[in-house]
Amino acid sequence: MVDPVTMRRTGFRLLFLAMAALVIFVRILPFRIGTAPVPAPELLTLTTFAWVIRRPEYAPVALIALVHLTADILFMRPLGLWTILVVLGCEYLRKHSNIPSELPFPVEWVMVTMTLATMIAAGMLVQAVLLVPQPSIGANALQLIVSAAAYPIVVVVTAFGLGVRPAGVAERDAERKRA
Repeated sequence: MVDPVTMRRTGFRLLFLAMAALVIFVRILPFRIGTAPVPAPELLTLTTFAWVIRRPEYAPVALIALVHLTADILFMRPLGLWTILVVLGCEYLRKHSNIPSELPFPVEWVMVTMTLATMIAAGMLVQAVLLVPQPSIGANALQLIVSAAAYPIVVVVTAFGLGVRPAGVAERDAERKRA
C-alpha cells in the first residue's frame, strides 16, 4: 500500500505541474494584438513562490527547474537564465520563510517582492554583460509592480482554491517521523 502522506505529496506535485502547464498554455495563446501598455505578471514564478513558501515538499527543486526550463523554451527567453534565477529565489525563500503560519502575510509579500526584484535585476545584469537585447528598465520595473500586485491573488487561489496551505503541527510531526 502507498503511504497516504506520499500519495498526497505526489498528488500535489502533479497539481503543481498541471497548474504550471495551464499558466504556460494561457500565456502562449495569441490573445494580445499589438503591444500591451502593461506587461503581464510573472504568474508562473509567483505560483512557484507561493507553493514553496506554503508547502516546500510539494515543489521540489527538480520539478521547479523542469517547469521553468520548459517555460524558457516556450517563451523564447534566454535559455536557462530565468530558470536559474527562479531556482535560486525559491531556495532563498524556502530557507528564510520558516513556518508560513508564523510569518505575517505582509512580511511574506515584501520578501517575495524583494526576491523577485533581485531576480529581475540579476537577469538584467547578466543580459547586459552578454549584450543580449532586453526590455527597458521601466518595462521591467512595471512588470515587477504588476507581479507584486498580483501576488495576493495568487496566494488566495493557491491557498483557498487549490488547498495548498501551511502544514499543521500534526502534519509536521508526521513528516519528521517519516524522514
